[in-house]
Amino acid sequence: MGILQNLLFTICIALRCVTSAVGVIHVTGYVGREVNVSCSYDEGYESYEKYLCKNDCGDSDVLVTTSESRKNKYRINDDKTARIFTTTISDLHSEDAGKYWCGVTRTGKDIYTEVELKLAQDSCCDTVTKIESYEGFSESIVCPYESRYQNNPKYICRGNRPSTCLQQALITSDNKQNGRFRLDDDKLLGTFTVNISSLTKNDSGSYLCGVKRNSELDVFSAVELKVKEWCCVKSTKVTGTAGHPLTLQCPYPSQNQNNRKFLCKGDHRNSCRDMAMIESRLTLRDDIYSNSFSVTITKIQADDAGTYWCGSDSQWRVGNHVKIQLSVDAGQYVVYAVPAVLLLLICALVVTVYQCKHQKVKDGKAVMNRNAENEEGLEEVTAGAENNIYGNEEVVRYKQQSACNNYDDAGEDEPDYENFTTSEEVYCNENFHRR
Repeated sequence: MGILQNLLFTICIALRCVTSAVGVIHVTGYVGREVNVSCSYDEGYESYEKYLCKNDCGDSDVLVTTSESRKNKYRINDDKTARIFTTTISDLHSEDAGKYWCGVTRTGKDIYTEVELKLAQDSCCDTVTKIESYEGFSESIVCPYESRYQNNPKYICRGNRPSTCLQQALITSDNKQNGRFRLDDDKLLGTFTVNISSLTKNDSGSYLCGVKRNSELDVFSAVELKVKEWCCVKSTKVTGTAGHPLTLQCPYPSQNQNNRKFLCKGDHRNSCRDMAMIESRLTLRDDIYSNSFSVTITKIQADDAGTYWCGSDSQWRVGNHVKIQLSVDAGQYVVYAVPAVLLLLICALVVTVYQCKHQKVKDGKAVMNRNAENEEGLEEVTAGAENNIYGNEEVVRYKQQSACNNYDDAGEDEPDYENFTTSEEVYCNENFHRR
């Protein structure tokens, strides 16, 4: 009896597969990821048990049921409103590929729907399109697809994992504008284009262009975008002197001879100001024969220092500009200040010397006056002395005469000893001999 039941089950399964071959559910997943197997059922079976099984769907082949919604790496959910139950298989391995059955338990024969699971590696692709662009620019990524996918949804994502690309899409054909990203689908050419504006270095990396398919893996093409720092044809450093004029030389490509030339100031070209429009001290002269133009700034000032851009292309394409780093030297003020200090020192020294000499002359005159006064006083003293001398001479003579007379009288009596000066004695002797 058991053999007969198994035979009938096998025949039933075989017949159902044959009769519903066009209704086989094809599911594709990625190794290491998870996949959803969704199966529909007819009205009236909402309360019936559903399950997913493999092989002959014996008791040991049943992987998960709605009465036990989670088992190992399988989990099941029944949406009774939509009449669809979905089984999720996680952590896929290559041995998980193959045939499965969606079953609905009922009295008698269960209802089965065949499921074919294919697995692929979660990576893409053998061919990669490489694109290079620059900071601040806009770049377009062109993604080709086959004509049979004209009406299929398109999208683009970052990275190189097809399994999560749609969930992490930057933009889709259902929403053609998203911030800096815009998607345009040209069904006649069989390409959709994603434009990225205001590029930064952070936009560098891998991208996947995806075309969604219902029963198979989505179709992808890989792009590698490299965003480089925007650079110019020439970068130079120039030093100007405050208060003096300065001329900047700006070469440009020959194809830009008829373009408007300009000089702007700013650390970044996206935020620089056109100096010719706001600064009257600038004079611009274009020399088409040498494919260069010059900009002269009269009377450089300290605040003129900074970054300048010489341009000949309003689109700021690479290779059409010159970056100039201008510094202003204020050394001339020191040059002028030093002689001024020296001049002051010299003047102070001259005044000091003059004052010293003047003081010396003044002191000399005072000495001469004092000497003259001393000479006059000396003459008076000398004259007085001479008068005194003559007066003294008479006195001396009188004393001498008196002394001598006294001496003569003393000869008759006892000598009368008195104190006489030597000079008096001399004069007395002289008188004595004269006698």
